[in-house]
Amino acid sequence: MVTSLSAIPALDDEDTPRTPRGIQSVEVGGQLLKVLARTGRRMALKDLARAADMTAAKAHPYLVSFGKLGLIEQDTVSGHYGLGPLAMQLGLISLQQVDPVRLAIAELPALAQRIGHTVSASVWGDSGPTVIRVEEGPTAVYVAMRHGTTASMRHTATGKVFAAFGSRQRVAAALAAEGFAHALDEPAFAAELEAVRTHRLSVVADQLLPGISALATPVFDGFGQMVLCLASIGPTATLPTGLDSPVARHLRDAAQALSQRLGAPTAEG
Repeated sequence: MVTSLSAIPALDDEDTPRTPRGIQSVEVGGQLLKVLARTGRRMALKDLARAADMTAAKAHPYLVSFGKLGLIEQDTVSGHYGLGPLAMQLGLISLQQVDPVRLAIAELPALAQRIGHTVSASVWGDSGPTVIRVEEGPTAVYVAMRHGTTASMRHTATGKVFAAFGSRQRVAAALAAEGFAHALDEPAFAAELEAVRTHRLSVVADQLLPGISALATPVFDGFGQMVLCLASIGPTATLPTGLDSPVARHLRDAAQALSQRLGAPTAEG
């Protein structure tokens, strides 16, 4: 287990936890790196400085130092600044070290408490979308799900998320194995998948099981590939399924946070 040093509270003489002391100039200069990572493009000095809430004169010395380290490089033609080779290397190494499944599993208990219903994490398995973890909600009434269950591509919120963001060939093969060989050619199903892509949320009510509803949302890695799906399931009578419902917001917020930890761009980018 790797523990971040910033997560370890410093102690004063009375053994009282206090905020760890950092180096302010590093934190200030780091805003320039954050802007470049968020925008994903090279920027002129004045634009980069403005986005980092500092003057160009203040930003330039930081950029010079970052350039010497390889964190930033300047285009010789335009003069614009972008992330350098060391930043690229750090990003690739970070992606190699991060396990999306481990991150998602760690988040499920708190997510179930916030939502108030059973939540799950699923990945693409040998037979299609496969539930790898289930966390029951705090309510007395919950819907049982099992680890290892393969989700229907046609009738479950989880399956439809994978259908919306997976490769057409792989999705078509899974649908055919389920008995829906021509589902992708059905206008209604195609429109439903397009809505999932637009809202990054799939909602299913009373489809696979009467009285049961579910919502699901995708998690992406730094290469823009969907790596897993978060879902919430519960009785239709008590599970809000609106696109702007608290359940939808909690799911999407959790998925976005996981995606960002996996290297996906932020919402501002």
